[in-house]
Amino acid sequence: MASTIKTYGPVLFLLLLLAAGPAAAQQEPPKGHYTFATVLDGDTIPLIRIREVNVYASGMLLTQKEINNNKKLIRNVRLMLPYAQEGRRRLDALEYEIALLPKKQRREAIKLAEKQLLADYKDEISNYTFSQGLVLIKLIDRETNRTAYKIVGELRGSLRAGLYQTLAKLFGYNLKDAFDPQHDAKDDLIDRICISIERGQI
Repeated sequence: MASTIKTYGPVLFLLLLLAAGPAAAQQEPPKGHYTFATVLDGDTIPLIRIREVNVYASGMLLTQKEINNNKKLIRNVRLMLPYAQEGRRRLDALEYEIALLPKKQRREAIKLAEKQLLADYKDEISNYTFSQGLVLIKLIDRETNRTAYKIVGELRGSLRAGLYQTLAKLFGYNLKDAFDPQHDAKDDLIDRICISIERGQI
């Protein structure tokens, strides 16, 4: 069971975020501009996601004592952060690209991309550990401002999200785990580790 968790855990979350990017990109986009929209009081209003811009105080960086006491967590965050960041970049592109496809083609593109992605990344991350998969869940939410469960629901629907959640629970994960550095001490530490990595402190 342990080896299965190591192999499949992080792969699952990469599938959730990176699905459909390569396949959707191969489609010839029609002319015109497409965007997501919402209906409010009978009016259709464009819906555009804008990433938050955070301004950090110098106190957000790690102290030397924190660096010494959290070497394993720092290593895990350093390993998983590039995956979460790449997932966010592909997800941003995906949300535009699938809007250009008819519903049937969109479903087919996502399914094909999931299979391709598993083949592409399985060997690369097969040696990563269960604890690194847990960190990746948090980083996915940090980078996208959405839980892995919500992302799956948006891409594949609530039924598939429920299926993935059931599978994740079998492996000890929870796709609904939110990243909440304001109220969770470990999430705050992970956030500060990310900031320290991004600013070149560690």
